[in-house]
Amino acid sequence: MKGILIRWAALAAAIALTAWLMPGVTVHGEGSQWVINLIIIAAVFGLVNAIIRPIVMFFTCPLIILTLGLFTLVINALMLSLTNWLLPNILTVSGFWTTFFASLIIAIIAGLLNALVGGDS
Repeated sequence: MKGILIRWAALAAAIALTAWLMPGVTVHGEGSQWVINLIIIAAVFGLVNAIIRPIVMFFTCPLIILTLGLFTLVINALMLSLTNWLLPNILTVSGFWTTFFASLIIAIIAGLLNALVGGDS
């Protein structure tokens, strides 16, 4: 349980840092509402990645193999886009390339934070 909360916090921090770094990514809200919105985004994004991403990966397996795994980056962008679609008043990501690079930054930062705090347990 502790590992899940650590990964959730790392994902929320990664989304916050991405929203701060990229001009096309916006987490709506002020003060404590912004933090609550960030936690909601991290929860929905985590659930989308846990439930829908494996299904999409399974059905696009030939394309992933054909592109030597690079299509996985597009799938990550699609999962962030789905999260954006599910939370229209909380998260705004403008355009495909913004979504693509934002998902890449979120994956890198969340991975680094998980490795630093040991969120694998």
